[in-house]
Amino acid sequence: MRLHPGEVQATGWRVEALAEVVRRLRSAPVTGRPSLVAVDGRGGAGKSTLVDRLRAAVPVSGVVHTDDIAWNQAYFDWADLLTEHVLRPLHRGAPVRFRPPAWVAHDRPGTIDVPAGADVVWVEGTGVIRTALAPWFDASIWVQGDLDDQERRLVARDGDSEEQRRHITAWLAEELPLLLREQPWRKATIVVAGTPDLPHDPTTELVTAPPVDS
Repeated sequence: MRLHPGEVQATGWRVEALAEVVRRLRSAPVTGRPSLVAVDGRGGAGKSTLVDRLRAAVPVSGVVHTDDIAWNQAYFDWADLLTEHVLRPLHRGAPVRFRPPAWVAHDRPGTIDVPAGADVVWVEGTGVIRTALAPWFDASIWVQGDLDDQERRLVARDGDSEEQRRHITAWLAEELPLLLREQPWRKATIVVAGTPDLPHDPTTELVTAPPVDS
C-alpha cells in the first residue's frame, strides 16, 4: 500500500461483519441525541462509499458532508461552522437546518438538514478527526487507502482537466500538513481499508484494523 510520506500504515487487518463495526461505533452511551461518528480519510479514499454502507446498516441515520460546509468557504477552515451549526444542536437532540454563509453569498439553494430522531449521524470529510472537534464525537473511523487508487478515483470522479489538477495541488498543500499534524490514523476508533486486500463480502463485511500504535 502506497501512503503519503508521514502517514503510518495500520496493521492487524481482519475481516469484520459490518453489523459488528456499527455496534462498536455505537457502544458509547448517549441519551436524548444521536450517536455522532466522524468518518475521515484522504480525498478519494472511499469515505462516501463507506458512509453509504453504514447508513444502510442504520436506516434511521443522517449524514453531513464537510465538503458542503467548506463549499466556497475554505478547504479545512470550517471547524467552527461545523461545531456551532451542526454538532452543538445535535448534542442537544435538536434537528439541523443550516445554510452556510458561502451558500448565501453565492446563491446556492437549499440547506444542510438532519432531522431530529436519528440514531446515528455520520459526519464525513477529510480533516474531521482533529483535536478541536474530538469532544463532540462518540466514535470515529479513519479510511486508509492506497494513494494510487485514490488518485484514480479522484480523476474518475472529478476529471483530469488543468483546472482540476490545480485544485488537487492546492488541496494537497493544505491537506498534508493538517493530517500530519493531527494524525487521525492514531486517534480513530477503527481503521477501515479503503483498498482492502483480504477477501470479504463487500455487502456485509469490512476489512478493519485497530488505530496505529494502539
